[in-house]
Amino acid sequence: MSSNPRACILGVAGLALTAEERAFFAEAQPLGFILFARNIEAPPQVRVLVESLRAAVGRPDAPVLIDQEGGRVARLRPPHWHALPAAARIAGLSPAQAEQAAWLAGRLIAHDCAGLGIDVACAPVLDVFQPGARTNVIGDRSFGSDPGIVARLGRAMAEGLLAGGVLPVAKHLPGHGRAHVDSHVALPAVDTAREELERTDFVPFRALNDLPLGMTAHIVFGRIDREAPATQSAAVIAEIIRGSIGFGGFLVSDDLCMAALGGSFRERAEMSLAAGCDAVLHCNANLDEMRDVAAAAHELSGEAWERWQRIDRPQAMDFDGEEAAARLASLLVLV
Repeated sequence: MSSNPRACILGVAGLALTAEERAFFAEAQPLGFILFARNIEAPPQVRVLVESLRAAVGRPDAPVLIDQEGGRVARLRPPHWHALPAAARIAGLSPAQAEQAAWLAGRLIAHDCAGLGIDVACAPVLDVFQPGARTNVIGDRSFGSDPGIVARLGRAMAEGLLAGGVLPVAKHLPGHGRAHVDSHVALPAVDTAREELERTDFVPFRALNDLPLGMTAHIVFGRIDREAPATQSAAVIAEIIRGSIGFGGFLVSDDLCMAALGGSFRERAEMSLAAGCDAVLHCNANLDEMRDVAAAAHELSGEAWERWQRIDRPQAMDFDGEEAAARLASLLVLV
């Protein structure tokens, strides 16, 4: 067994681990796992699944991620978990109320996740939505078109998550808000001048460059790199994400299964890691694909391993979830 985990985060097919999955994870030693709606039935089942994933790799601190933003991107839903608003609905409140609501939403997400043993929530979305972009891509997942507001509300949500003992993930670096196509089905291209991107799209990410984790965007920024999407662009990662934005946290690719990326899954993983991603994300739980990704994902080492080790695991503060949910609901009545 390797001394360090491999630079990949993988999905699981169903409500419980199969024997084949358990054996594969034990051998492959991925850094961690990500859950989706297909893995969610009820709290006891999810807790057992999370425990079994960590047991499979023999690491009780292996991260378990989930996409839990609120609104239409929420894997945990009623009746067992809180229904939370989309970012755009929060942004419709007055500035002070919006900031309070964003914190409460983050804290409630953390409350729901931590109760299951999930320790990473893929939120907040820091993408600045731009007029003319496809609303079904980012749309109401964004806190809006004002970079300052996006940064302020993104910070509030991140602090709510951290207060609940759950790590936030800034997404999607360096900005997905101009996408005219869905990267799940095609590769978006943005030809906006870098100077304009610096003034708009990059601003929230720069303001929150201290967050522990970030996720890349599968978007070609043609004025920076005409060939490769950000996930696989050494220029975008080095010059923009690590350089201009100054993000110093652990950088994870968006899902390698998206149609925006080409090539075999081994090639997708190799290209993303070579460009500067610290780890790659594979979500659909196809075992053959995951074997290829794991084969390409080297053992975490060097700066990537140092970045991972530097992450402080937050401790949850005392919290009354039902009282907080009532406070959030009372604010949302004002929208």
